[in-house]
Amino acid sequence: MARTDSHPPATDASALPSVAVESMTRDLPDVRLHVVVGGNPDGPLVVLLHGFPEFWYGWRHQLEALLDAGYRVVVPDQRGYNRSEKPTDVSAYRLRYLTRDIVDLIRAEGREAASVVGHDWGGIVAWALATRYPDVVDRLVAVNAPHPVAFQRVLRSTPEQVGRSWYAFAFQLPWIPERLLEAGEFSPLERMLRGTAPPGTFSASELARYRRAWGQAGALTGMLNWYRASGRYPPIRARVGTRDTLVDAPTLVVWGDGDAALVPELAHESVDVCAQGRLKRYSGTSHWVPHEEPARLTADVRSHLPL
Repeated sequence: MARTDSHPPATDASALPSVAVESMTRDLPDVRLHVVVGGNPDGPLVVLLHGFPEFWYGWRHQLEALLDAGYRVVVPDQRGYNRSEKPTDVSAYRLRYLTRDIVDLIRAEGREAASVVGHDWGGIVAWALATRYPDVVDRLVAVNAPHPVAFQRVLRSTPEQVGRSWYAFAFQLPWIPERLLEAGEFSPLERMLRGTAPPGTFSASELARYRRAWGQAGALTGMLNWYRASGRYPPIRARVGTRDTLVDAPTLVVWGDGDAALVPELAHESVDVCAQGRLKRYSGTSHWVPHEEPARLTADVRSHLPL
């Protein structure tokens, strides 16, 4: 259920009143996305992609530094999330469509290419973007997000990863996950965030914004449909290192090796997909690197991007 506060926490750009960003709507060919944008209109374009169960606000710690450095920054709510359109058909959340959204978003900025930074599912979209549309990605940063083909390979060979992915299998069920996750004003989702990160990583006020985003009409089903589509329409299987999977763009893989959902082998397998790949491991850091190590991640992203 959604919160009923008389003054509910904002989930648009006004959530960051001290940062020079604004909310806009992008009517793309296949979907309408809410995006938060800011920075030098002529600066290098950087697109930040969030994962589950977040929304654009997951990049709040990195935004201001990138704007101050002279970049044009675009941070969408990806389809199904928060204020963006939420198609009802599971097939609308196939990776090919999620990837095309970002191509269209970059085009809507009047650009041919951008540097793309993704965490979790946002990183998977970024990987697919660099693989399917190599001319669109200048630089790639994937944060605790495996290349889709590398993930398939490890999932088939590593029982530990199968066990850690239990929730993704559970999300394949219709309607039951929605009923469970929305209980107690989304307390299971809140526990998931707090329980897999060090104490204090997510403040009470930040979690209030997350609950507000999760409570948008259709958002919870849209978010879960990413998992359902990945189960029904998996990426085409290919051998890691073939031309069909190789990533040409200079790539930085950042990996918190305390991730409760993803085994560390995925980081190495993903770097092996890259023609120009580097791995930075954050020892003892959880899956939630952008929140747990915001300054360190921002510095590493800045050093990898042009400008």
